[in-house]
Amino acid sequence: MTSLNFHPAGRHVLGIPGPSPVPDRLLRAMSYPTIDHRGPEFGVLGHRVLAGLQRIFQTRHPVVVYPASGTGAWEAALTNVLSPGDAVLMYETGHFASLWRKMAERLGLAPEVVALPGICPQTGLPNSWRRGVQPDLIERRLREDGGHQIKAVCVVHNETSTGVTSDIAAVRRAIDAAGHPALLLVDTISGLASADYRHDEWGVDVTVSGSQKGLMLPPGISFNAVSPKALEAARSARLPKAFWAWDEIIEINKTGYWPYTPNTNLLYALVEAVDMLETEGLSAVFARHQRLGAACRAAVLAWGLDVQCADPAVYSPVLTGVVVPQGVDADAVRQLIYERFNLSLGTGLSKLKGRMFRIGHLGECNDLSLLAALSGCEMGLKLAGVRLQGSGVAAAMEVLQHSATCQARYPG
Repeated sequence: MTSLNFHPAGRHVLGIPGPSPVPDRLLRAMSYPTIDHRGPEFGVLGHRVLAGLQRIFQTRHPVVVYPASGTGAWEAALTNVLSPGDAVLMYETGHFASLWRKMAERLGLAPEVVALPGICPQTGLPNSWRRGVQPDLIERRLREDGGHQIKAVCVVHNETSTGVTSDIAAVRRAIDAAGHPALLLVDTISGLASADYRHDEWGVDVTVSGSQKGLMLPPGISFNAVSPKALEAARSARLPKAFWAWDEIIEINKTGYWPYTPNTNLLYALVEAVDMLETEGLSAVFARHQRLGAACRAAVLAWGLDVQCADPAVYSPVLTGVVVPQGVDADAVRQLIYERFNLSLGTGLSKLKGRMFRIGHLGECNDLSLLAALSGCEMGLKLAGVRLQGSGVAAAMEVLQHSATCQARYPG
């Protein structure tokens, strides 16, 4: 039997863009005794969970909770509002947008991909994987759809594979400018609670998210935030669904309970996570992530390397993609860093495999945890023979020390 004793001395630095490190406070909450999920105490817990999620999604409408990964919530979003053969406009910004499109195909939908054309001459990477959603392309296609055959527009808010955060409010404006009735479905699995997100204000119909990123929990819970327009569409949608169906869940949620066995101990931790976020203040949480992202990008540029996101207007505050020079295997660099410095970094996915690695700066991340990750990267890049122009660690320190604020303090 293979041993699981693979943890070296010292604390492992988890520098991937999710799952993010789980705070001790949440780990303690998960250790509470499991209670009867049909008993009176659970109803109180359920109401706290649902009310807290509405505040995090910034919505007055239902948030449906599933004991599943974000992939499950993707499926729930599609199956609740669409029917077999429906046309869906899906904007490709990276690996996860592509996976959502593949799911739509497997469900019997007719996805149409829209993306920024061309290849970046500096890196040889697709332009669409280096920039955010282009709302004008969506508006143009919807204007061509005079018969309103397209039933939904699907976009990714924070594309975890590339480090790009798209302007969702601009996508809604594009749909409205085209005078088109299509639903707006948004994946913010890695964006929620790290980057500003406003379900109601931005006119999103279904928002998909998960527990293991900005919410700082382990994987295992996912969400659909649902607009009244989406609920109306669900009444006539004909894609098969049973477990994923919103109607029964939303009805029972009114009492604080679920129609299935919920993951009670993760819900304990979710209540604590919401409390931590609100104690710091959502605006302060978003500002902290923006500041850490700026420091990380300063490090990459000081090394003389390219940031995967080529548009500064849509840099992600959640993660930074680092493009390595031609001829360097990014995965070999990652492996060296892991073995030498006990630091895990995100791999390049599909079209980006071997060309870049990803540094996460989300969730329970602060100045020193980011600097630890950047130090491991800098040492590893040098050991791998990558010629660096300067010290990225020093550049990040310059950003952080001149923008330092008092860190959030949490009771308990």
